[in-house]
Amino acid sequence: MTLEWLAIAMFAGFFLLLMSGYPVAYSFVGTALVFGGIGFVLGAFNQSLILLLPNRWFGTMSDIQLIAIPYFIFLGAVLEKSGLAEELLETVGVLFGPMRGGIALAVIVVGTLLAATTGVVAATIIAMGLISLPTMLKYGYNKQLASGVIISSGTLAQMIPPSLVLVVLSDQIGISVGDLFVGALVPGLMMSGAYMLYVIVISFIRPQDAPALPPEARTLKGKALFAKTMRALVPPFVLIFAVLGSIFFGLATPSEAGSVGAVGALVLTVLNRRFSWSVLVRSAEATLRTTALVLTILFCSTFFSLVFDGLGGTKLITTFLVNLPGGYWSYVIVANIVIFLLGVFLEFTEIAFIAMPILVPAARELQIDLVWFGVVVAINLQTAFISPPVGFSLFYLQSVAPKQVPTLDIHKGAIPFMILQLIVLVLVILLPGTVQFLVKASATGAP
Repeated sequence: MTLEWLAIAMFAGFFLLLMSGYPVAYSFVGTALVFGGIGFVLGAFNQSLILLLPNRWFGTMSDIQLIAIPYFIFLGAVLEKSGLAEELLETVGVLFGPMRGGIALAVIVVGTLLAATTGVVAATIIAMGLISLPTMLKYGYNKQLASGVIISSGTLAQMIPPSLVLVVLSDQIGISVGDLFVGALVPGLMMSGAYMLYVIVISFIRPQDAPALPPEARTLKGKALFAKTMRALVPPFVLIFAVLGSIFFGLATPSEAGSVGAVGALVLTVLNRRFSWSVLVRSAEATLRTTALVLTILFCSTFFSLVFDGLGGTKLITTFLVNLPGGYWSYVIVANIVIFLLGVFLEFTEIAFIAMPILVPAARELQIDLVWFGVVVAINLQTAFISPPVGFSLFYLQSVAPKQVPTLDIHKGAIPFMILQLIVLVLVILLPGTVQFLVKASATGAP
């Protein structure tokens, strides 16, 4: 006897437990134990399925793609702890300063560069909030525009490879992280370009909201500016090419490229005389904490998925999604609504481990391109990450914003950029080639 309602009750119980503030890993395990026990008593769950759990865990640990997680986290931590990210932001700010909206454009450029090197959202937003927000306010920028630029640019690390979001999604969807990196590049740059276009338009329509730096603030000129720019910009570009170029051209796997990036970040700190034992230890500690958190949630979610599947939940939801009126398009719309709503309340790791095992089987049955689907999910998660009133990026900026920037302005400032992200999301859904073009090109050119 299969009591499939138990699976629905299990998912609802898990979500309520999560909303109560209980840690996500323990919520996974707790609901799996309780409903697995109930299912066993009622004859709806075969307890021998539990014997499969060690095999699934060992299978997860043997997934070479997951090695990329600590490498990319360490790379970002080194750049952030050493102050190299801060120097990059200051230099690009001076370079773009003479233009209308120049500081805002500098924030977007640096956000894009940091996203392509670190993949760490919180550190990027906090760093740019501490450095750029006071500067923009000092020179008369509109508070909402300044806040929105920092929030959206910092969150590009969710989307532009090498992104921890993409690594986790690749594991949960069951596709190559290299393909997902390649597929996400054009949509990520589309998003960055949309932000820059918006700032340029605003700076011409309302120049008082995004003024240029006054002449007395342009302290570096000529050879001094050129030297500082080269010193700040060339190393990150070299690092980006070493990491992403090696993946895109088929010279290295993401894990191998991540190791190159981690070593490269340390080399940069040495060359810039920023290396110290403290930087190394703090970077390693940050890497250890984040990696342990991700893998703990992964193991606990595997237990949850096993019980949920054993109760018939996966089959029930897959049948429902596949048989929606409208087929393919109904599935795409429903899946995106679900991801967006979850993204308002939950972290990306939690969403990946909760939603992907439920959504992916239906996507496979509908023969949806899973690389494209993964990129669409990543864009959606980024949109939810900056959505008022509970987007996580809003809280990151609130934690470091000056007192003269009220919470309401931070939330209002995010709305135009959220709309821009939704436009990019719709374009990627309607034009799958934005994702598939580079994936096919890289597959053709790979040795």
